[in-house]
Amino acid sequence: MNLQSMIDQIKKHPDADKIGMILCHNGIVRATSRDGRKVSGLRITVDHAKLKQVIDHNRKAPGIVEILVHIVENTDLSVGDDVMFLVVAGDIRDTVITVLQNTLNTIKETVTQKTQFYLT
Repeated sequence: MNLQSMIDQIKKHPDADKIGMILCHNGIVRATSRDGRKVSGLRITVDHAKLKQVIDHNRKAPGIVEILVHIVENTDLSVGDDVMFLVVAGDIRDTVITVLQNTLNTIKETVTQKTQFYLT
């Protein structure tokens, strides 16, 4: 899966004529953790039931047409690898930005668990 194929899928949505903005997030593995330690990679696990709940909830926001998420899970990822694609489509900028931010934060807080691998 890649961002362009996700965007193409959204543009084929039955309500695509209501879309005024598609906003994308591409999370990648960075070389340092939030606390500054050097990272060689990471692994993500996903609670799929919670992910479905988060997507379903945020899709109900007024003006949102579609939300697609792809998370690379149960794979050892290296610095620079893609971790997650999140695509939110909706009517206006304010709506889409807010829903993307809420969806992303909720996924990171309640859906995924990250194991980072540190350089020694």
